[in-house]
Amino acid sequence: MVFDYLASGLVFSSIIVLGSIGLSLIYSIADFANFAHGDTMTVGAYAAFVTFGAVGGLGTSVLGLPIGFFVALVAGIAVAAVVAVVTEKVVYDGMSAGSIELLITSIGIAFVYRAIIQIGFGADFTRYEVQTLRPIEALLPYGVRVTQHDVAIVLSALVLVGSLHTLLQYSDLGRKMRAMADNPDLARVSGIRTDRVKLWTWIIGAGLAGSGGVFLGLYNQLSPRMGFNLLLLIFAAVILGGIGSVYGAMLGGFLIGMINQLTPVLTELGALLPLVPDSFGIPIGIEYANAIAFVIMVAVLLVRPNGIAGEAT
Repeated sequence: MVFDYLASGLVFSSIIVLGSIGLSLIYSIADFANFAHGDTMTVGAYAAFVTFGAVGGLGTSVLGLPIGFFVALVAGIAVAAVVAVVTEKVVYDGMSAGSIELLITSIGIAFVYRAIIQIGFGADFTRYEVQTLRPIEALLPYGVRVTQHDVAIVLSALVLVGSLHTLLQYSDLGRKMRAMADNPDLARVSGIRTDRVKLWTWIIGAGLAGSGGVFLGLYNQLSPRMGFNLLLLIFAAVILGGIGSVYGAMLGGFLIGMINQLTPVLTELGALLPLVPDSFGIPIGIEYANAIAFVIMVAVLLVRPNGIAGEAT
């Protein structure tokens, strides 16, 4: 049973990591907390839903998913990036405002995204038209129950995260992004075209958010509030890892996702550990997962105020 929760945590963490990296990347360059980030994930998920409905399965399948789904994934990434860039150019870039004003504006933008999606698709839950698969537990040790779709989510997230690492460490754009994140004024006087770097940051960050939204819809269901419901966990991951640190966001996303899914294990430990609340007749179910994740985040921040990978000030 514990291994099932670990497997589920790995899949859920993959989704949280994609959202966390995008949020941290945008924060480090644009210098404000984008509260529309969760709804950008929803935009990507519904764009993929529409695309998948239009292109269909396209025959061949990979890990239980038709090629058409991966076409829809690319469309979801692209649409999320375009919507974010247009919003940045039309709204954020045109405002002479500080980070607090931009943060509040982004909350309003999130409501706009959500309202448009709800007008177009309704408030009910929906799913991608993909075949429901049986677990492949026979191929895994300890009877772990995962499906090919779960494997596809984890592998796709690894590819996207690995691609971002390569971009940041070995490309000219990546070096400019790191320079601008460290010191935007110095980067500007050094001849770096900061506007172009900022544009690419929005494209990459929102694209990663869109991919996370698509995988969240595959892992669970689609609804207009799906990204918003995940937003606080994503912020917790970014803060835990260290605000502005992309690699910290990766680690924070992994930890928060695992903690979230492993919460029910505490109930099973109740019979062995007298201090666990379950011993007093209070079962610790998945409904407490977010609260426990935040408690652990606060505990870590009490020891490391700048987050796990954050630099001391």
